[in-house]
Amino acid sequence: MLRWLHASLLVALATVSVSAQDVSPTPVQDDEVVKITSALIRLDVTVTDKKGNPISDLNPDEVEIFENGKKQKITQFQFVSSQPQAAAQPEPTQDGVSVPLRSAPVTSSNVRRTIALVVDDLSLSFESTPYVKRALRNFVDTQMRDGDLVAIIRTEGGVGALQQFTSNKEQLYAAIENVRWNLRGRARVGAFRPIDDSELKPEPLLGDDARIVNDESDIDEFREDLFATGTLGALNYIVRGMRDLPGRKSVMLLSDGFLAYRRDSRGFLQSTRMLTRMERLVDLANRSSVVIYTTDARGLQSANFTAEDRMTGRDREFMNNAISDRRFELDQTQDSLIYLAENTGGLAFRNNNSIPRALGGMLNDQSYYLVGYEPDEEVFDPDKRRFNKISIKVSREDTEVRYRSGFFGITDEEVKVPKEKMTDDERILDALISPFAKNEIKLSLHTVYRGPEKNSLTVGSYVHIDLRDVRFTEQPNGNKTAAFDLLVMNFGDNGEPLGNFSKTFTADMTPANYERSLKEGMVYSFSLPIEKPGAYLVRVAVRDHSTQRVGSANQFIRVPDPSKNKLVLSGIVLNNVSYAEWDSSGTRLSAGALNSDAISDSVTDTALRRFSAGSVLLYSLETYNAGRKKNDPVKLLVRTRLVREGRIIYEGKDSPVQASSASSGGGVPVIGAINLPEMLEPGEYALQLILTDETRKGEERFATAFVEFELTDGI
Repeated sequence: MLRWLHASLLVALATVSVSAQDVSPTPVQDDEVVKITSALIRLDVTVTDKKGNPISDLNPDEVEIFENGKKQKITQFQFVSSQPQAAAQPEPTQDGVSVPLRSAPVTSSNVRRTIALVVDDLSLSFESTPYVKRALRNFVDTQMRDGDLVAIIRTEGGVGALQQFTSNKEQLYAAIENVRWNLRGRARVGAFRPIDDSELKPEPLLGDDARIVNDESDIDEFREDLFATGTLGALNYIVRGMRDLPGRKSVMLLSDGFLAYRRDSRGFLQSTRMLTRMERLVDLANRSSVVIYTTDARGLQSANFTAEDRMTGRDREFMNNAISDRRFELDQTQDSLIYLAENTGGLAFRNNNSIPRALGGMLNDQSYYLVGYEPDEEVFDPDKRRFNKISIKVSREDTEVRYRSGFFGITDEEVKVPKEKMTDDERILDALISPFAKNEIKLSLHTVYRGPEKNSLTVGSYVHIDLRDVRFTEQPNGNKTAAFDLLVMNFGDNGEPLGNFSKTFTADMTPANYERSLKEGMVYSFSLPIEKPGAYLVRVAVRDHSTQRVGSANQFIRVPDPSKNKLVLSGIVLNNVSYAEWDSSGTRLSAGALNSDAISDSVTDTALRRFSAGSVLLYSLETYNAGRKKNDPVKLLVRTRLVREGRIIYEGKDSPVQASSASSGGGVPVIGAINLPEMLEPGEYALQLILTDETRKGEERFATAFVEFELTDGI
């Protein structure tokens, strides 16, 4: 059924050749919370009671701010509450097939909190990993709220940070599934490296043997530094990517920590290269208005020996030194996490076995005061001062205050590239990777899994472009012309780009075709080859050559594995017809009876997904692996649901699927229709299809797919 729709290019064109003091619980209007300019220093300050609850009624005269020990005159004071409302929950069902819960479109105006949950898989031990995964799933299930923009990022592949911020819970669940113990990291099973026979050396080593031992120790230190550098580098990239995002911006680092100091041969503390890197990260976070929270994923730990340690032949001195070394390592790796949190205004959670409680502590810490003052001239004089230290005092009793430690003597203007100075190529790339759709040119994207084709997996994407947002110029012969670029990128589960292509369209249309194109828009469809099953994010962006306007859209998609003999469904394609067209169709759902106009309409309907109440919605998909065994007869039932805001407003009965010849990929077509009555209110809906394989038992009998669409009142 999908073959007649999945053409490579279908275009609806004839020829194609971007104060004053105020204490109020309102969101700050400025996009930047932290400002460091020659005219204004503005910082966010968190004030809580002894129980950690935010205090919202402070007066400016209760706060004092000091820069390098010198008291400053407060010129701006404002309380900002960033606590969003609880998210809607899907309606429970008797058959256990969950109802799809629509993710509201993410715009910069409706984001209250931007949260990066950073899993440090370069340091995470085998023991810590399952606790982290469980806590992350609990966060998405119960702690995430409407207005939250969230990313779950692994430090090993953190370069794709910006592509992963989303409000789509399915996308976040997919990221959680890919959190695993990383053998390429520190590769520890427990919190500490176990003591083995290689550490039992009964006699002192001399000469070349001693040098070999020292070389091995240096290699271990180099490896530890390498992983810590990777963690800090990923955090640096994540914070830099969050700089222009809205809302209260928080990073929660879930890590087993890393060493900023080591003991030399005489037992004295010696700073590592990590300390300088952490200082730079703190400054970047402070300038980017990002608060860093940290959690020691090891939980409550003891430095004592375990069953993994081989203690045969060890004397008391060895054991005392080993425990001392472990305590030192535990303290120092926790101190690095504390340093990042305290110096960016965050909290460090340690010696606690409840990671969800730590995440809850971060979420409870989202309200703050904006405190601003005018800096002295010498603040930005590098000859006089490299770093400017900030301290803040609150006179009210029984309060705790947290703030950013300070900033380097460089203004924001010196470190930021203004958006208006971006080149045309940079603007379209910026639109492509942003978590927010750019609407200078309105786009609608729908991506569907097609199933296996010629021993490979493919997805098909359909882009609808509103040509009213593209500037056309009139030619001497009366035709209208325009040129615009389309850029497509596919990203993997950790934000890494997996492939891209671009295309330039040149439209030359007669006046009649021009008027039709303005009304109907343009649809471009394309195929993306997929190497393996998994989670993917498809992004598209369009740029008009004449006006440099930019539009973008993205869609998350899961590609299942059809080789595991589970019931698998393709994506859903749609066609919308009036009741009159439906009644006059003798063959109705016969794919062979569709003419070229119907195919073109179906492509547009699948891409745009905007329908009128009082019409009929036709759907089609394919099932794979129907039948428990290869030669089993096909016994499939299909049931439809119409869902709005997580609630079922209509559910049909199970109906037998009329099995016909399989497609080239071995799929069984499923074709049907559902009425969209005039009584339905305009708004966002989802059509859910539930397939039941009667040859299977238990949960394996069911497979479900859904597609979201907008219902209009027909005007």
